[in-house]
Amino acid sequence: MTANRLVAALALCWASLGWSATLPPDLVWENNDTDATFADPAAMPGGVFTTFMTSFPLTLRNYGPDANGGFSAFLRDGRLPLLASHPISGKPMPMIANQWAFGGDNKTMYFRINPKATWSDGEPITADDFLFTLKMLRGKEISDPWYNNYYSTQIADVTKYDDRTLSITSGTEKSRADLLDSLPFSPEPSHAITLSPDWVKKTNWTVLPVSGAYRISELKKGKSITFSKVKNWWGQDERYFQHRFNVDQVRVLVLRDINIAWQHFLRGDIDSFGMVIPAWWHDKSKTAEFEKGYIERTWLYNQTPQPPMGLYLNNDDPLLTDVHVRTGIQYSLNFDKMLNQLLRGDYQRLNSYGSGQGPFTNTDLKARPFDPKKAREEFAKAGFDKPGPDGILRNAAGTPLVLTVTYTTGEHTQRLTLLREEAKKAGLGIELNLMDASAGFKAMREKKHQSAWMAWSGSRYPAYWEFFHKVNAHQSQTNNIMNIDDEAMTALVERYDKEFDFTKKAEISRQIQARLYELASFVPAYQVPYTREGAWRWVRLPKVPGTPQSDSLYWPFDGASSGYSYGGLFWIDPKVKQETRAAIKAGHAFAPVTRVDETYRLAQ
Repeated sequence: MTANRLVAALALCWASLGWSATLPPDLVWENNDTDATFADPAAMPGGVFTTFMTSFPLTLRNYGPDANGGFSAFLRDGRLPLLASHPISGKPMPMIANQWAFGGDNKTMYFRINPKATWSDGEPITADDFLFTLKMLRGKEISDPWYNNYYSTQIADVTKYDDRTLSITSGTEKSRADLLDSLPFSPEPSHAITLSPDWVKKTNWTVLPVSGAYRISELKKGKSITFSKVKNWWGQDERYFQHRFNVDQVRVLVLRDINIAWQHFLRGDIDSFGMVIPAWWHDKSKTAEFEKGYIERTWLYNQTPQPPMGLYLNNDDPLLTDVHVRTGIQYSLNFDKMLNQLLRGDYQRLNSYGSGQGPFTNTDLKARPFDPKKAREEFAKAGFDKPGPDGILRNAAGTPLVLTVTYTTGEHTQRLTLLREEAKKAGLGIELNLMDASAGFKAMREKKHQSAWMAWSGSRYPAYWEFFHKVNAHQSQTNNIMNIDDEAMTALVERYDKEFDFTKKAEISRQIQARLYELASFVPAYQVPYTREGAWRWVRLPKVPGTPQSDSLYWPFDGASSGYSYGGLFWIDPKVKQETRAAIKAGHAFAPVTRVDETYRLAQ
């Protein structure tokens, strides 16, 4: 065999094994070790942080049926990506990778895995994990069509150069910002997973090794899940991880009623409590625990992308196939009254599908106002023009105009009740269907709802394919819960995903939001440009209590699953805890504390 043939044969062999012979010689490696750190050097290690969830998860899998429920954030933040975004500068920030480079094809990024990076069981994180993850997410074994499609179309290839060097190639050409947003995904531990036809059922409660600071250490089904700090965690001394992830354990209790959870909080059984809801901040915090300074309140204005909170109408439902019915519903909901009366004017009306994403947000759109006259005109176009004895409109067949709203947060019942009573003025009946969080989200993903009151988490740039492309309509376990099957929308989404130029991409984003407005399938509700939380005084925060991207002050994990690394900033001070417990026992008080931090507040 000649030398040239030998080289060719070896190259073919390497390619078949996921290897490439050589890296491109002109790569410019980056590392970003100069951005500001955002944790507090005064943070103290140790202690147990206790929080809660309102329902026990249906699975511990990251993929497959029921894997996208409320607990998924806890699981996903245990799996670090190659890179995240710095929460203040927005620049790439090392996570599993400590160096990266861009290829000249506008499709490929190259990564060097931090040689310290290991799984929680001590096994090294290698390029093989990324090769395996691509195979896994494309495989039918996981029963997850969204991941199957995305990692088959949007991710073209993963190439291994050596154990710690790899590249990921996009399915289309993209700008560098877009590549950074889409390519540096999180790996799965290839040494701990065996794919098989029964993988979904077999691994429902399997606890896998993680790359992040905390792993599940105890599982009490229906009652609690406990995370423990990984001993000698590999990232602890890395620049952007220092002084973060300070507690030894995170206990997540199952408390199905938020009012019962509040009582647990006031007793000190839970360390922190979200208080974005106006009633909690303005009224329910008027207790001795707050007034005596045992529990402190913090209000941080942030700059997080606002999620699309609102009412999602299932276009496959017989009532909602008619755009005039959907448009009539838009005019039937009195959000202004809800915002001003129930929510104290603290929230703002959302006008489109999310906000806070710069030129990607269509600021020309204005949500349809409450207008019973226009609502009735739209309903009449759909044949609902005859009021029944209860005032609810009916069509010629006598079918009443009634919409069932599925929701999963009991605290929202009062809001939806107000909307229901106001909707009667437009001839629309509303039935409320409160479900357990896990079961409710399962019903939505299986498209068993008529309408859903919810929000998807916001991201730095909008993602549309999973929510609006027709390929994800009319089938279970996809995120197109509105079952949008519209050729114009699908064409826009495909153009959006392929567009390289960011200015043009933002324009297409605005067109997508305009088309959604025309379809009237999503009713925008409100946005909240801040977080407000209470915590016992022993749970300490930095001087500036969060970052521009902190949507929670007391999130114990990294937060990188949302695109930005921002969590794990708090710590527990044992002396302050002992002092507080002694004061309670002795009947002594501290000065009440309410912090309002406007460091990152955006001008209105």
